[in-house]
Amino acid sequence: MEQREKFSSRLGFILISAGCAIGLGNVWRFPYIVGQYGGAAFVLVYLVFLICMGLPIMVMEFSVGRASRKSAARSFHLLEPEGTKWHWYSWGAMAGNYLLMMFYTTVGGWMLAYIFKMFTGHFTGLDATAVTDTFNNMLAEPVSMMIWMLVITIIGFSICSMGLQNGVERITKVMMLALLGLMLVLAVRSVTLDGAVEGLKFYLVPNFHNLMYNAEGDFILAESVYAAMSQSFFTLSLGIGAMSIFGSYIDKDRSLMGEALSIGILDTSVALIAGLIIFPACFAFGVNPGQGVGLVFITLPNIFNQMPMGNLWGGLFFICMFFAALSTIIAVFENILCFAMDLGWGRKKAIAVNGIALLLLSMPCVLGFNVWSHITFPHIGNIQDLEDFLVSNNLLPLGSVIYLLFCVSKKGWGWDHFIAEADAGKGLKFPSWARPYVTWILPLIILVIFVIGYMQKFV
Repeated sequence: MEQREKFSSRLGFILISAGCAIGLGNVWRFPYIVGQYGGAAFVLVYLVFLICMGLPIMVMEFSVGRASRKSAARSFHLLEPEGTKWHWYSWGAMAGNYLLMMFYTTVGGWMLAYIFKMFTGHFTGLDATAVTDTFNNMLAEPVSMMIWMLVITIIGFSICSMGLQNGVERITKVMMLALLGLMLVLAVRSVTLDGAVEGLKFYLVPNFHNLMYNAEGDFILAESVYAAMSQSFFTLSLGIGAMSIFGSYIDKDRSLMGEALSIGILDTSVALIAGLIIFPACFAFGVNPGQGVGLVFITLPNIFNQMPMGNLWGGLFFICMFFAALSTIIAVFENILCFAMDLGWGRKKAIAVNGIALLLLSMPCVLGFNVWSHITFPHIGNIQDLEDFLVSNNLLPLGSVIYLLFCVSKKGWGWDHFIAEADAGKGLKFPSWARPYVTWILPLIILVIFVIGYMQKFV
C-alpha cells in the first residue's frame, strides 16, 4: 500500500476532527435552537441523542477510513465484498462535501465581514432597525459578498496547500485552542453582566414545562424532541465521509470509541460555552434568546452596542465565529482534495482545479441573496436554503445510514471487520451489547429523522 500522510500527534487528530464537527452549528444554530425550545431541558435531551446516535456513527466513519487508508472516494471500493455496489455512494459523499462548501464559504465570509464591522465601530450608535438594515444591505451587495467568499476560500486552500502536518494540522491546532480560549473569556464576561443570573437559570436549570410548551402555550414536545435529535445528529457532520478521511490519517495505537468520545466532548463543550456567552447576555439586556437565525447577526450586535467596550467584545465573538467556520472549511477542503489525490492527482493540481471549481460553484449562493433573489423553491426557500436542504435533510442522514449498514451488514464490510478495526489499540472499546441497537434500531431512528424533515418542509 502506498505511503499515506499521517497526523504528527493524537492531539492534532482530535482537534482537527473536532474542528470539522465544530462549526456554525455549534456557535450559531445550537444557541438559538436551545432558546426556541426551552433551555436546559432541551440541552439534556440533546446530550442523550448525541451519545446514542452521533458517537456510534462517528466510530463507524473513522473505522472505514482507518481500515481503507482512503477517502470516501475509494474506501468503499477497497472494503466492500466483491460484486457489491456500496462504492456507488462515493459519489454521494463527494457531492455532499461540495454542496456543503457551496454555501458554507459564503456564510463564513459573513463572519469575516462582521469582524471588521465590529472592530471598526460600524454598529456604534445604531438602533435595532439600523442593525437589521446593515445585515440586509450586506446580503444585497453581490460584489462585497463575492469578495468575502473569495477571501475565506483562498485562506482555506492556502492552508491545505502546506500539507497535512505543516498546514492543516499545525494551523487548525492553533486556531482551535484560540477558539476555546476566546470563548472562555467571552463566557466569563457574559456571566458577570448585571442581570445575567436569569439567563444562567434558563440555560442550566431544567424546566420541562419549557420543553413541552412554547410562550404561546402550544404543546411542542414532539417538535422539541425532533429538534434535539436532528441537532445532535447534524452537529458532527456525519454521513459524507468528512470524518472518515481523518480516520485514514491515524495509526492503530488507539481504539476509535475513545477518540470519538473525546471529539464529541470537545464539540459539545464548544456548543455549551456558546450558550454561556449568549443566554446571560440576552437576559441581561432583555432580549428574547429564541429569535432564530437573526440571533447572531442582528440580536447580538444590538447587545454588544449596549456593553462597555462593546466593539472589542463583539469583535472577539465574531473571531470565534470565524474560527468555527474556518475549521470546518479547512477540514472539508482537505476531504475534497483527498478525493482527487486518491484518484491519482497531486496536491497542487487538486488545489488548483478544486479551488477554481468551488469559487464558481459558490457563486449561486452569493447571487441568490441579490441578483438571483427572485429564484426560489417551493417550501424550501432561496438557493442557499436548497443547498442546505440537499445536504442536511438528504445526504447527511442517508449517508449515515449507508455507513451504518455497511459496518453491520453481512453483505457489507460486516460487524466482525468493523469491531476489529474500531477496537484496535488501547482505550475505550465499542460496546458489544450495542450490536442489536446499531443494527436494527439506530437505522430506523435516522430514517425517522429523514422522513420528519421532509414532512416539516412539504406537509
